[in-house]
Amino acid sequence: MDLNDPELEFSDLVYAYQTWVMAIINDEKLESEEKLLNEEITEDALNAMRFLPGEVTSAIETSLARVYDVDAEELALLLFPEE
Repeated sequence: MDLNDPELEFSDLVYAYQTWVMAIINDEKLESEEKLLNEEITEDALNAMRFLPGEVTSAIETSLARVYDVDAEELALLLFPEE
C-alpha cells in the first residue's frame, strides 16, 4: 500500500487492517492448510493502523471475532502477543 498515493481512501486502510485480522484468524484459529499471512499484509496493516482511529480497529476486531466465533480477548492476544 502506497501511503503517498493520492487515490488512497479510508476504505483502503480499513481493508488492509481487516485483511490482516482475517489472515491471523485463518492461520491461528481455523484449521486451514493454506496460510494467508505474509509480510505484505502485515506491513499494510501496520501502516493502516497509524491512520485508523482506535474505535475503527476495535470495531473490525470485534466484528470479525463474532463472525469467526473467536473470543475477543483471545483474538487480541493473537494480534498483539507482546502486550
